[in-house]
Amino acid sequence: MVRLLVPILLLIALAVASLFIGVSSISPLAVLFGHADDRALMLLGASRLPRTLALLIAGAGMAVAGTIMQMLARNKFVEPSTAGTVESAALGMLTVLLLAPDLPVFLKMLVAAAFALAGTTLFLAILRRIPLRSVLMVPLIGIMLGGVISAITAFIAYRFDMMQTMGAWTSGDFSTVLRGRYEILWVAFGLTAAAYIAADRFTLAGMGEELATNLGLNYRRVLTLGLIIVSLVTASVVVTAGVVPFVGLIVPNVIGLVAGDSLRRTLPWIALCGAILVLGCDIVGRVVNAPFEIPVGSVLGIVGGVFFLYLLLRKRSRAV
Repeated sequence: MVRLLVPILLLIALAVASLFIGVSSISPLAVLFGHADDRALMLLGASRLPRTLALLIAGAGMAVAGTIMQMLARNKFVEPSTAGTVESAALGMLTVLLLAPDLPVFLKMLVAAAFALAGTTLFLAILRRIPLRSVLMVPLIGIMLGGVISAITAFIAYRFDMMQTMGAWTSGDFSTVLRGRYEILWVAFGLTAAAYIAADRFTLAGMGEELATNLGLNYRRVLTLGLIIVSLVTASVVVTAGVVPFVGLIVPNVIGLVAGDSLRRTLPWIALCGAILVLGCDIVGRVVNAPFEIPVGSVLGIVGGVFFLYLLLRKRSRAV
């Protein structure tokens, strides 16, 4: 717990900064001493606080989801945005908007989760049927699958004149998060806690089906639980703010290099660092081109793309 103090303090500092960074200025001292006007308090409670909470939950949830996927696929390059999971959730969301746009947000999330579950299951099924001579083939297959699903989504959106709408809700933009529009993310928070409870089972599952079964683990049940957690977390984030890429790739790999692969020990670090990464990237997006904002998905795309290339080159250099 003492070692977690530093990331916790950093997270608190970034969260406080997030509350007071934006186009409309709010004085921290005025809020602290009770001198803030009603407009500032309304902005803080209706926009800044929900946005900060949404960023924290989304970051922690996507980092944990990526970790579970890496354990189940037994590959460090896999996460929801490199396995077709995010793209499948986006296709599900588009389907809901076309067929039942008036559905409650929770039901939209369930539909998106069902599509995400189907896409992730398809990805794992493809891996089982293809001889993988290199670990680099796994993310390549996932990226190709995601590209096919994205192309189908784009075709449907173009066919029904929804390209602009699709671009708006898949950009990973938290600027539209308000009170009453982010609460679905608490589902992701609960699932993140559930992942910690089942951490030892996921660690055993990451050793392979045969070994895990010999140790008395019901591998199929753990696999199903992991896929459900990943799908629901991804869907809740996509429904709330769009695509938040590469968090589940960057954080688990960095923490794994330092602390190993035991989820019981590393999962709190992964959740904290995922929240820190997403919150930090969102603050950068708000500051670098103020008063305009760069969506956090775009900032993470740059950071994650560079890190992904680093992992590929590092793996290749070791193989040589």
